[in-house]
Amino acid sequence: MSLASLAGVAGAGAWAWLLSMRGGFWRIEMSPQAPVPEAWPEVVAVIPARDEAEVIGETIESLMSQNYPGKLSVVVVDDHSTDGTAAIARAAAETVGAASRVSVVEAPELPAGWTGKMWAQNHGVNVARAKYPEADLLLFSDADIAHGKGELRRMAARMAAEGLDMGSLMVRLSTRSLWEKAIVPAFVFFFRMLYPFAWTKDNRSTTAAAAGGYVLIRPAMLERIGGIKAIKDALIDDCTLAAAVKAHHGRLIIDLAEETVSTRCYHGPLGLWQMISRSAFTQLRHSPLLLAGTVLAMLVVFVAPPLLALRNGGGASTGALAWAAMTIAYYPIIRYYRLWPFWALALPLVSLFYLGATLHSAWMYWQGKGGEWKGRLQDIHGTDHHGTGAGAGQ
Repeated sequence: MSLASLAGVAGAGAWAWLLSMRGGFWRIEMSPQAPVPEAWPEVVAVIPARDEAEVIGETIESLMSQNYPGKLSVVVVDDHSTDGTAAIARAAAETVGAASRVSVVEAPELPAGWTGKMWAQNHGVNVARAKYPEADLLLFSDADIAHGKGELRRMAARMAAEGLDMGSLMVRLSTRSLWEKAIVPAFVFFFRMLYPFAWTKDNRSTTAAAAGGYVLIRPAMLERIGGIKAIKDALIDDCTLAAAVKAHHGRLIIDLAEETVSTRCYHGPLGLWQMISRSAFTQLRHSPLLLAGTVLAMLVVFVAPPLLALRNGGGASTGALAWAAMTIAYYPIIRYYRLWPFWALALPLVSLFYLGATLHSAWMYWQGKGGEWKGRLQDIHGTDHHGTGAGAGQ
């Protein structure tokens, strides 16, 4: 059997396994409607913000405009911004008549051993617990999230009905630009492939995942895992938090958001490349072996099938079969993002972009410049950071 034929069989076999044995990661099922709880829980949102002047106003206004029957307050932690983030957050709260429910505080100086976001979030949790000790739920939100009016109502009802300790939503990312249309759906697709949402919900599975832009957690569960301090140096903090919750026998879910969206836009390839590169090698636990295996797998599973399908010779039929399976699997997330179906055929090309960003992530780590975000290097060669958090049990 030729190398091309072997590659075709391997690709087709991989997709047969992925479609049937990987927790149905490719299926898009919207979350069920939960019954109205007897009493709506009190919620405090904690938002770390560093140089987020362009987006923080919309985030505050969307939170304070929720169709939520319970008490909702917000703590914004200004992480030493230089662009007036704090002032804009206060102004936004006043605009919607919610100044009394929005606290804007400054993060203390970043100590050694903490990532910036975790330190700011930890301070926000401390402020929230001191100011609102009766709060039933903490909502960890990124500063660039426009919250749908009914999203918190739906999530709080599910938390109560299903007895959940933590619930997370992967918000709908921007797909306005051509580059976003090409790259963003694949980001969600690959995430769901790594961490099938059904496995996260299943208490019998050790797989755990969360999306840091929107996380609801019970304060008692956060205390049980040791607070934010337990993940103080985590670069992939959302999945690390989810893994800690599941390790302490907590019940959690992750779903796609219905109406909550990210307001961060990427008009060209550079920002998207950096988004992937920032944590890709951390996800691989800084392992050259895992990196080599990832490169090989991406080439065989995503890149080779269309190349084989478009040639005459061995592997053409199995390559075509693998490409068809890949397209079928990718189409539901394309539909979720309301894009034209032809984008589903582009996954092989898009995967090359992800492969390049992953290799760049490893290179930057080895150069001592890994995980750069908002002027901070967070993944430096030789330091020990929490990385995957969710992948060990897969």
